[in-house]
Amino acid sequence: MLTLTSGAVQVIRTVTANPELPPETGIRIASGVDGSQALTLSVAPAPEAGDEIVEKEGARVYLEAGAALLLQDKTLDAQVDPQGDVAFTIADGPGTPA
Repeated sequence: MLTLTSGAVQVIRTVTANPELPPETGIRIASGVDGSQALTLSVAPAPEAGDEIVEKEGARVYLEAGAALLLQDKTLDAQVDPQGDVAFTIADGPGTPA
């Protein structure tokens, strides 16, 4: 199962903390079209049918079935640069740096 670093937890909670968003809002990761290993990441108000849910300290990640397979032994990290841009990275294994 995908693991989340503390950095990812902080960023996801910040991104989904808008009081106008539903309480179940999280980050959804879906696999690319046509079997591509490219992944898309978006803010989602709730999981879609069949999504795997990863939750840590109030941060929710919804994984589409294909993405869940690709990410089952990976770690999601996130950082915010000085300009306020968010960058998500995926690394091999739990807690292994990219």
